[in-house]
Amino acid sequence: MSIGFIGLGNLGKAIATRLTEMGETLVVYNRTKSKVENLGYEIVDTPKDLTKKCDVIFLCLFDSPAVENILSGENGILSGDLKGKTIIDLSTNHYDDVVRFHKLVNNSGADYLENPVFGSVAPALIGALTLVSAGKKEVYERVKPLLEKFGKEIFYLEKQGSATKMKLINNLCLGSFMATLAECTALAESCEIPKAKALEILGVGGGQSLVLKAKTQKLIDEDFSAHFSNNAINKDLHLLQDLAYNLNQPLYTATVPKELFSKMKMMGKGEEDFSSIYQLFK
Repeated sequence: MSIGFIGLGNLGKAIATRLTEMGETLVVYNRTKSKVENLGYEIVDTPKDLTKKCDVIFLCLFDSPAVENILSGENGILSGDLKGKTIIDLSTNHYDDVVRFHKLVNNSGADYLENPVFGSVAPALIGALTLVSAGKKEVYERVKPLLEKFGKEIFYLEKQGSATKMKLINNLCLGSFMATLAECTALAESCEIPKAKALEILGVGGGQSLVLKAKTQKLIDEDFSAHFSNNAINKDLHLLQDLAYNLNQPLYTATVPKELFSKMKMMGKGEEDFSSIYQLFK
């Protein structure tokens, strides 16, 4: 049976492409139909329509309000016949909202797997994403072969909400690394060290990281077309601060990167790739 897919933004489109290349047939819903008409997929008019055609439905959306709308809005997924269906949510949600989504979907007769994605467009296209799942163990085991088609490293955490919290923690590393690498790059240029050479040296020195490997060419070319946007990292770091507040625990290193990405958003650069934070330092 076909797989349902909702949310064909930068990451969603890359994951959908990978699934198709791995032999899966997709039926898709996207809020703006015109953005997916030329991708070659069967397109449905409402999320509910996917429940008639697919046993497994992926969600790859920007935030919890978007997921809420897809699940509970007019002609949403929950208005369909969900018996025996599985919803795999790749979105980075609020850690409280995702627990509620587990309950909503499970109470409707379907299974919900919380499954945020670590990585962006390039690793998605080659099946090298990192995935962290939370939910019922039997549901995870059942869909793991499907997850392995686009995920290289896959982890399971049993407690609901844990995968989402881990994604937010990971993105503290991501945002902090990106801000530091951007500042190092700009500082090297101020010292009249060629940018490409500085990045090469950082890549085998203290800056060695997956972040630098992924963003070196973007920094050199100053091509900031989005793979992972400033809006997205800004949202995730806000959620992380909310989590820390809820735990009554201070966050030291998250504060400055969050404000830097907030500045990028304020400057109208929210849709650019988060490597464009380099422009603040340059």
